[in-house]
Amino acid sequence: MARVCQVTGKKPVTGHKVSFSNKKAKRRFFPNLQTKRFYSVEEDRWITLKLTTDAIRTINKNGLQSVIKKMRANGATV
Repeated sequence: MARVCQVTGKKPVTGHKVSFSNKKAKRRFFPNLQTKRFYSVEEDRWITLKLTTDAIRTINKNGLQSVIKKMRANGATV
């Protein structure tokens, strides 16, 4: 699987690693991805998602079913 959040769509970005002498070298900044299982009461099954910690907070705030509904409206398979 790619290093992309399934809810927010966050993915790695590029930038520079800057040394003390101010030399710049290319590097990638990766999102803080976690694999998390949620239990969906309405579907009576476990759902495994690859999420950023920001997306986990969004699910805690808005609820799992509303987030899954938005994901499916955008064309994601859950």
